[in-house]
Amino acid sequence: MPVQFISASYVNDSTELHPRPGQGIDPAFVTRYARTLDDYGFDYTLLPYGSGGFDPFTVGAAISQHTERLRPLIALRPNTLYPTVAAKALATLDQLSGGRATVHIISGGSAHEQAREGDRLGKSERYARSAEYIEILRKVWASEEPFDHAGAYYSFEDFRADFRPAAGRIPVSVGGSSADAYRVGGALGDIFGLWGEPLAETRQQIDAVHEQAALAGRADRPRIWVTFRPIIAPTEELAWEKAHRVLGALRGPATEAKALRWPAGRPENTGSRRLLDLADRGELHDRALWTPVAAATNGRGASTALVGTPETVAAAILDYIDLGAELISIRGYDNLNDAVDYGRHLLPLVRQELAHREAGRPRTDHGPAVPPPGSPYATAAA
Repeated sequence: MPVQFISASYVNDSTELHPRPGQGIDPAFVTRYARTLDDYGFDYTLLPYGSGGFDPFTVGAAISQHTERLRPLIALRPNTLYPTVAAKALATLDQLSGGRATVHIISGGSAHEQAREGDRLGKSERYARSAEYIEILRKVWASEEPFDHAGAYYSFEDFRADFRPAAGRIPVSVGGSSADAYRVGGALGDIFGLWGEPLAETRQQIDAVHEQAALAGRADRPRIWVTFRPIIAPTEELAWEKAHRVLGALRGPATEAKALRWPAGRPENTGSRRLLDLADRGELHDRALWTPVAAATNGRGASTALVGTPETVAAAILDYIDLGAELISIRGYDNLNDAVDYGRHLLPLVRQELAHREAGRPRTDHGPAVPPPGSPYATAAA
């Protein structure tokens, strides 16, 4: 299967750089954004989940009716929706979208956030519940006859769904950076999501997922998904100037809105801690991986950047593809305009290089990103 690209969808024009707290859903913006992703060659769009946020199923269904190829990737926390109900909702979306639905299972990285919706399980139990949840989803989609289930977290009798996903099953994505995540995702995931770390650490994580897939007796492996926040411009100097502006805006005044978006204190989840440790070790890694933006947001979510010209960032993405990544998730800080820039200037370069490889031509290597002379990051890049 060819390398595919993931973005994220937004319900209005609020951004991390220019937040607009309290703004509701703007249906025209949702449609415009989704069509932009569709037109510029993205394959998936993540519909994120937060306790106080919009319902990803509803927005995913709306997006599916305004696009032709874009796949809604529904983020789903097992504590929020009973698995038989989720299986039906996903199958419904899949049929409405012509077989494009995908689901991303979120076990939960913050006990406080989970408790907002009544979930008080510990981390290991949350992952164990996710494993049972995935197994139920797949059994619902596959079973022709009613069945019972008596597990550690769910129990029901005589259930059967009256219709199936368009192709019989829906791809399931799992993500994380812990041993529990590798174990559950390696055993059960069709896709496994990682945040953007240096090449060496990413290789170790991919190996850990593959090891768990083998231990589970799988003949295949999850497709690997790696996420970045590219900052691109026509020249290296302009890209670094843009990166510094983004960083300044993220660091910004310690407003109430910022505190709500990026809670203070050491984050609980392993992935965020890894990103903060990475930022402590250095600001620029490999070709173009830049960590101060992760530190500025306290490691919240996928928050490491790739900085440089489209050629530099494309070369950096290809490094991860060479490690085994088959899906690349990219989203910016100026959501709509960055999606357009990626679609015009970044995705074509990656796909062109991959096409050259298929034709037996050597890779074009554009070298590492280098901050301009006098930049405070020049020493880190040296």
